[in-house]
Amino acid sequence: MKMRGERIPGWAKVFIGIIIALVTIFVLYLYVDKEQEEGSPYATITVTEETNAETKPEVEEEDKELTNPANPDMKVEYASTDWSIHGGDYYNRRYSTLKQITSENIGDLKPTWVSSLGSGAEDKYSGEATPIVVDGIMYIATGANDVFAIDAKTGEQIWAYTPDIPQEMDTVCCGWTTRGVAVGDGKVYVGLLDARLVALDQKTGEEVWETKVAEWEEGYTVTSAPLYYNGKVYTGVAGGEYGIRGRVMAYDSDLGYEVWRFYTIPGPADINGDTWPSDNDAWLTGGGPVWNTPAVDPELGYIYFATGNTAPDLDGSNREGDNLYANSVVAVNAENGDYVWHFQEVHHDIWDMDPANPVVLFDVEKDGEMRKGLGQAGKTGWVYFLDRTDGTPLVGIEEKPVPQLAEQKTAATQPFPIGDAFVPQGVFQEDVDRDLGDVFEGKIGDIFTPFWEEPITLKPGPAGGANWPPSAYNPDTELFYVLGNDNYFSFARQEEEAFEEGSMYIGSIMQPVSNAPSRGTVTALDVKTNKIVWQQNWDAQAYSGVLTTAGNLVFVGHNDGRLIAFDAKTGDQLWEYMMDAGANAPSVTYEIDGEQYISIYAAGNALAGSKHGDKVYTFKLGGTLPEGQVIDASAKGDTNESTNAEETEGETVSSVDAGLEVYANSCIACHGNQGANGHNGPNLQNSKFAESRENVIDRITNGGATMPSFKDSLTPEEIEAVADYIVTVISPLGEG
Repeated sequence: MKMRGERIPGWAKVFIGIIIALVTIFVLYLYVDKEQEEGSPYATITVTEETNAETKPEVEEEDKELTNPANPDMKVEYASTDWSIHGGDYYNRRYSTLKQITSENIGDLKPTWVSSLGSGAEDKYSGEATPIVVDGIMYIATGANDVFAIDAKTGEQIWAYTPDIPQEMDTVCCGWTTRGVAVGDGKVYVGLLDARLVALDQKTGEEVWETKVAEWEEGYTVTSAPLYYNGKVYTGVAGGEYGIRGRVMAYDSDLGYEVWRFYTIPGPADINGDTWPSDNDAWLTGGGPVWNTPAVDPELGYIYFATGNTAPDLDGSNREGDNLYANSVVAVNAENGDYVWHFQEVHHDIWDMDPANPVVLFDVEKDGEMRKGLGQAGKTGWVYFLDRTDGTPLVGIEEKPVPQLAEQKTAATQPFPIGDAFVPQGVFQEDVDRDLGDVFEGKIGDIFTPFWEEPITLKPGPAGGANWPPSAYNPDTELFYVLGNDNYFSFARQEEEAFEEGSMYIGSIMQPVSNAPSRGTVTALDVKTNKIVWQQNWDAQAYSGVLTTAGNLVFVGHNDGRLIAFDAKTGDQLWEYMMDAGANAPSVTYEIDGEQYISIYAAGNALAGSKHGDKVYTFKLGGTLPEGQVIDASAKGDTNESTNAEETEGETVSSVDAGLEVYANSCIACHGNQGANGHNGPNLQNSKFAESRENVIDRITNGGATMPSFKDSLTPEEIEAVADYIVTVISPLGEG
């Protein structure tokens, strides 16, 4: 032992110095940029600048080799035994090689288990998640953001995770939802609605790490399923209706720190920053949300995603230019986030026609040459087929002149894909005569018709065309399967809207035409020609997603609760099964012990107006589940619903205040904040119908037009309270 007063040898001082230096470096590594992500339990190590990656300085050739994203040894296999990735595989093809269930024997497909999750069945939630199945375990997330691990053969719960989502969130555009989880590196990753990214232990469901992606109070949310790839977790942010600046981020899968960030709205000094005005800061609130899970081409080392609308959505008067990278397909370097290429589907968007559908990659022989293809189904009603190496058209796309309006600073031209649209792209007199009747006296137009103070009714509307429900590609048929919506929507200018952080930033008024029909399409397109091969037409939105298999099958869910199977080559309907809630999520297929299963989360949807529920249905050939038998797979404990009984005890809550709470939970997704700019419901501020309390109570109770009945989900007292709120608060907002 060293006694006090003795000298420390020189070699020992050097050794101690080295130890101190290493500890210091480690601490700095953990806590660098802590202020940038305040509240996160992990440091954010950002390798890019606050602006896009293009602004980084030049690097030496040997350094470029170190960041080469190509991973040619990683082969992208079609989904088979497992459904381990949100899109089935890294290409997002949603195709499975399983063929035990075929177009010949599907008549024998029957339920084998049904599990009730006990979560997400309330009106404000939407069930949109794709189940992930790995090694016989299914991972599924509900609209309440609860995550469950279920035995994929029996339906029994293994574990459940219930996050604490602030119930007072008022920056949710389109209903409380999540599109699912990612699995990789022994963890389950989920993006939460309040803009957090969480990693759970795959075996136990225990939280491993949590990272704050953004601030929900500023309008940022996360609804897409994350992507796990090569040691990173990728996610984008939603919130274009709140004037966010969109971005896609990559996080280290082990520790949760940010590796890189790509802004979907470039700054003034960035490449393509000149597509925004130079005399204002509109780019800071320019939108560009990302609603979808990226696709990956490991051989090229690129990830691909589609970006959403500009902000304000419907008013282009203060953001002259094409407004990149909004309304675009974007490819970036998977390792460092560097920009590679983009293709913009709608220049200077003023119609909220943002591409929300996931990008699908495929390889196909065209003109005697194998091509690396990409398809993205737009709200415009077209599929944009591109070469994914450089973003050039795989099938021709022409820039054509479009109608102009100086007040909206409209783009001179728009891209018109050669081929067929999968939904109607205009409103014509025969449409008015058939669907709208003599009472309709409004102005009508077709795609890219601009608007200002005089209302104009157009197609497609903000619901599409194609919305978020994923498309699929089948290599056996070489067909691209897409779901479409066909709705009448009216647009009109409103007084200039000032940006306020955390408040909706729409810019004008949009609303569906009252009592007009809502239709949908299920379409198969040839990827070589962009021509329709077959199409099914529905008297309802097609709002679920597509699964296709080597058994010559296409599976699609219906708002009324049916899971439907079509012949993949001809489009003939072959099979259906009625479930107890809207089938508004994509189905998947997997194999255990030599048997093929089909599973779907049937929980309904706020925007589709379908019946809500909480169940996962699973089918196999010869399934023998007794009718009505349901497995309780619920969390059996804390739920996501907060209770404030103790806080309100002794207080008197007014009917209007109670109605506001009901409205926020059950009505806001369709009718919008304060009754305006909803996605499927009419503008209540300008509705004569909404001036009558009796009318409103009857419509909420019994439904009507495209609105479902709420008598089974709301009490009479809640219905009366929300009617009071609509009549006394919302309806008068339209006066004057």
